[in-house]
Amino acid sequence: MPEQKDTKTCLFCKKPVKGRSDKKFCDDYCRAAYNNELKSAANNYIRNVNNALGKNRRILESLLPETESTVKANKDKLIEKGFQFKYHTHQYTAKNGNTYFYCYEYGYLPLDNNWYLIVKRTEE
Repeated sequence: MPEQKDTKTCLFCKKPVKGRSDKKFCDDYCRAAYNNELKSAANNYIRNVNNALGKNRRILESLLPETESTVKANKDKLIEKGFQFKYHTHQYTAKNGNTYFYCYEYGYLPLDNNWYLIVKRTEE
């Protein structure tokens, strides 16, 4: 009587897998879906942070007229538009000691009384 092999099942859909002995998935769809599911928690976090950074950038851009190099905005106005201060791409400390926080090329400098100076980094 021939030896009975253990039937392998797809790691994603649990259907029987045919083919090579080391095959883990029944098709490319199941392989991709399985790997996407594994990485979804990390991808969601990255996606959420990138969305917040993009929104912050759009808010700063909308407040700075194209004809101006700087403009002042109140913290309440920024928050009302959905700005999240905890997200920024980088910061820059000027020679005078002022620290600017940037969301890509748009940045802000905290001033007194909940005011912020909005700036755009120019190409060097």
